[in-house]
Formats: sequence, C-alpha cells, structure tokens
Amino acid sequence: MIVDVLTIFPEMFEGPMSTSMIGLARERGLLEFRTHDLRDWTSDRHRTTDDSPYGGGPGMVMKPEPLGRAIEAIQDLDDEHAHTVFLTPSGRRFDQSTAEELSAHDRVLFVCGRYEGFDARTLSLADEELSIGDYVLTGGELAAMVVTDAVARLLPGVLGHEDSAVDESFSTGLLEYPQYTRPAVWQDIEVPEVLRNGDHAKIEAWRRRKAVELTLARRPDLLEHAELTSEENAWIEREKDHADSQPEED
Repeated sequence: MIVDVLTIFPEMFEGPMSTSMIGLARERGLLEFRTHDLRDWTSDRHRTTDDSPYGGGPGMVMKPEPLGRAIEAIQDLDDEHAHTVFLTPSGRRFDQSTAEELSAHDRVLFVCGRYEGFDARTLSLADEELSIGDYVLTGGELAAMVVTDAVARLLPGVLGHEDSAVDESFSTGLLEYPQYTRPAVWQDIEVPEVLRNGDHAKIEAWRRRKAVELTLARRPDLLEHAELTSEENAWIEREKDHADSQPEED
C-alpha cells in the first residue's frame, strides 16, 4: 500500500511514521509512506499557502491553486489513482469500518487542512472527507497519523498474529473483552479462573459476555449496530430495566 500525505509540515511525520508497527511495515515493504510539502507547489517567493477569506472573518483559508497543482502532481506519481481524503472537522467520522474500507485501496492520499480550512472549491478534488472526532485540532497532520496507523495495522503481514486485527475493540461492533497476563495474582487481584482452566468454549463465552457488558457500560451507542444474539438482547433489556428502576441519588 502507498500512503501519500500533503502537508505544510512534513517534518511532523518523521518520528511517528518510522517507529513501532508502522516502521516495521515500511521496512518489510508492506507500506510505502511519502510526505509532500504543499509549499513546493506555491508560485510566490514567500511560498504562501493561505489567504484571507472572502466576506471577512477571522483566520486564513488554504489557497486553491497550490492544492490543485499538488494533488494533480501526486496523482501522476503512480499509474493507479490515489483515493484522496481531505482531513477536516466537517468530514465523516472515522471509525474501524472506515479503516477497513481504506485498507482495501492500493493508494491513499491524505490532504491535511490548516488555518480555517480548505477553500470550498477544492473539496471537489476529494474522494471523501474524514474527521477523527468532534473536536478541532490545529491541523490535519495528527489526524493523518491516526488514520494511517489504524489502516496500516490492517494490512496483511503487519501485525505479528493474523487474528490480532480481527479479535479486538470495534471489529465486532463491541468493545474488546478484558485482557490479562502473568502473574495470576497481582495486588491481591486474581485473573478470572475461567481464563486459566483451558476450556476454550467457556473462555470464548466469557469473553463474549464481558465484551457485551463492557460495551453496555461504556459505549451503549455501539450496541445499536452490533450483531447480538437474542439472549444477549434480552439480557441487555433486563439490565436497562434494572437501571431505570433504581432510585436516583440525591
């Protein structure tokens, strides 16, 4: 997979994209990661990438000319079209299913916004717009790193275990079940006996139940789209009814 990033701060990516699993993926040839400085496509001696907004108001807006030239040039680097993603607070919210969709592309180009955002006319150059959450960052660079990390770890061969990207939070629509390792007792807290008895059927049932319980407690919104059994749905409804019947504390 090839990931291109268009930014005015390419140096921000040097450390994060060269360490851990991303660095290993690059070393193994599973991921080619390239940054491009938007200022290289400006046409004035100050290498200007922004200007004041029409209609007035605070802040600056990213100029369309350098963006258009840069995206065209980056697309021409390879024969295959790069799926172009503008990172902006107004985009579709990024989640695990989006990461899976992006991992299916051979090339992805992330365009990092800055200032008050993109000139609206440039949005026609995007295949899609993404946001990593309901908050505002100073630019799209950190968002590009987050998305790249989430996508790259789904590529075949990147993780050490083929099931690692499947059996984890959000991959099934639920939060992941609690995990434990040695020692069996730490600060007087024991690892649940079911995980130590070697009965894989019971272990899987316990993990599934704990995943549902944790999701109900912390992210009940996810349950609306999770694939649940009739027994699980019935248990969830009973838990909700029980919670509603509890008296409110003063």
